Amino acid sequence: MILDSRNIRNIAVIGHSGEGKTTLCEAMLFNGGAIDRMGSVAAGTTVTDFDDIEKQKGLSIYTAAAYLIWKEVKINLLDCPGFYDFEGERYEALAACGGAVVVVGANGALPIGCESVIDYCLKLKKPLVIFINGMDKPNADYAGTVKAIAEKYAGKIAPIQIPIMQDGKMTGYVNSIQERAYKFSSTGRTETDIPENLKEQMAEMQAKLMETAAENDDRLLDIYFEEGKLSKDDTVHGIRKGIATGTVIPVMAGSALCNRGVINLLDEIVRYMPTANERQNVYATDENADELINIICEEDAPLAAQVFKTASDPYTGKLNYIKIFRGSIKSGMTVYNSSKGREERIGQIFVMRGKKAELVNELTAGDIGAVNKLAATDTNDTLCAVGTKIVFDPIRFPRPSLSLAVNAVTKGDEEKIFAGLSKMCEEDYTFSVEKRAETGEMIMSGQGETHLEILAKKLKARYGVEVCLSEPAIPYRETIRAVANAEGKHKKQTGGHGQYGHCKVRFEPTEQEFEFVDEVVGGAVPKQYIPAVEKGLKECMVRGVLAGYPVTGVKAVLYDGSYHDVDSSEMAFKAAAALAFREGMKNAKPVLLEPVLKLKAAVPNEYLGAVMGDISKRRGRISESQTEGETTTVIAEVPLAETAKYATDLRAMTRGQGKFSTEFLRYEEVPPQLAEKIIASANQ
Repeated sequence: MILDSRNIRNIAVIGHSGEGKTTLCEAMLFNGGAIDRMGSVAAGTTVTDFDDIEKQKGLSIYTAAAYLIWKEVKINLLDCPGFYDFEGERYEALAACGGAVVVVGANGALPIGCESVIDYCLKLKKPLVIFINGMDKPNADYAGTVKAIAEKYAGKIAPIQIPIMQDGKMTGYVNSIQERAYKFSSTGRTETDIPENLKEQMAEMQAKLMETAAENDDRLLDIYFEEGKLSKDDTVHGIRKGIATGTVIPVMAGSALCNRGVINLLDEIVRYMPTANERQNVYATDENADELINIICEEDAPLAAQVFKTASDPYTGKLNYIKIFRGSIKSGMTVYNSSKGREERIGQIFVMRGKKAELVNELTAGDIGAVNKLAATDTNDTLCAVGTKIVFDPIRFPRPSLSLAVNAVTKGDEEKIFAGLSKMCEEDYTFSVEKRAETGEMIMSGQGETHLEILAKKLKARYGVEVCLSEPAIPYRETIRAVANAEGKHKKQTGGHGQYGHCKVRFEPTEQEFEFVDEVVGGAVPKQYIPAVEKGLKECMVRGVLAGYPVTGVKAVLYDGSYHDVDSSEMAFKAAAALAFREGMKNAKPVLLEPVLKLKAAVPNEYLGAVMGDISKRRGRISESQTEGETTTVIAEVPLAETAKYATDLRAMTRGQGKFSTEFLRYEEVPPQLAEKIIASANQ
């Protein structure tokens, strides 16, 4: 077949975890002839859950690409994880896709995970189709599920089929626009007569769909007012236009597991979802002209593509998934990575079916594929024709919200672990790894406990190093609140030359981390030994007298001392400074400091009271709140020690709808009772 942007559909399959997205992809691939038989999530034999960890967990972790041909149309499917922790994978897929199929279980309710993805798609103006799955299950509630969705998205929901039910199970459906009925069979479906008991319901649905179609097109509205009805073609056109603008969300039903209603879904994807060249405007910056331009999906224009996902493997190397927005990309051609400012030579080009990479010579405008062994290219990079300098806006990923300390199970693996995690950061922009200077710990930050647990398993599978995760140590600090004088005298006689150093130091609070002032007069401490006193004090700042935490906010004034012509040395004065430091810190009212964060939490208004109460329990101080529509953003100051599991707790409080971010603000004194416990624990 001749492939151009008019016969390509790029579809993200999204929804709440466990609703059957991967199984639906499997059924679509089977019906399209891409696979010989349907695999099973439970058995670990599906095309799009091919990773060993996904098979073990029975859970999608990565967005996987696969394609099929249906009625001479190429449908690129991106199967997205539904679990909250892997939200970044969904962001990647929707950046490349022109529309989405939202999978909802037939449970008579709208799962919160489905609600969040629908909201996100509407925000991005991505056309949607809702597929109500699980119609083979006992007590499947199609009508209740449609009602729950319609209550949330009033005026947008447009059911276009009526399930034919028998003994509580869906055995076929009526397509109300086409006025045809189908019974499911072992070979797919067979056309049948429209059941008498559904004709009235079909007529009501047709009337509603005509009205919906008319509302999306002024020409059709005139026809509807004049004639009181629309033709089938006009109804399809109006519905299609409404889908494209986000004012209409069609609803279908079936069973992915039993492969029922899937053929109808494929038909409607081809009929209703936008072609690759009908997508919303895609803007990029032309840096040569210094202007924003609309990238038109044309095959004969200069190349403009974006890497939306990167997969790395220690054996096969790096694979960059790309969306071609304009022009084409061919094996052997040289392209310009405008994000990195360097040229890349295209080697092999693939179209993906899960882990199976099929070699092709070219990808044209509107299509999705992958290229390997690009030296400098990563996720979000723009690839364009040499001589042009087009840059797409980067995909915005959620910031890490939970941090855990990474500890090597086998001593000596630390560098290998850090290198492996750093490499994994290239393909997952929703986590980070750092070595925290204050505590010496390696810290991994991600979207939640499951996310970090999966990364640890991935590290072992790929690089053969095992780690255990724990709550990170809080980087407390110590300071002083009063002025104190201290004397340090180091005197040692061991035969021959002895050791003698003597200094008097005044310790004062200061805004700076450390200050040293020399006020010695009359040569009580010779100038050549004064740097040794300063060095000795600085070395002591690493470990305070309360609980051994680093010291900050101390001004040390050297004002007196004495020396010995023969026995004094730099080493002796360093030792004397250390003695003065310990005495001075103890007498200058030492206190414990803790890091305080600025926390911004965006939560639905219905959970606002619970969230604000929880922040108060965490010793937080709410500074302001900003309400916009159904969401309120709470801004507060919260001690780091109280936010360890906040990502998990906020998710539980808000049924997964709450989002938050933090940034370091300052250090503050720990309340005395709490400080006593921390000090006692540190000194055990």
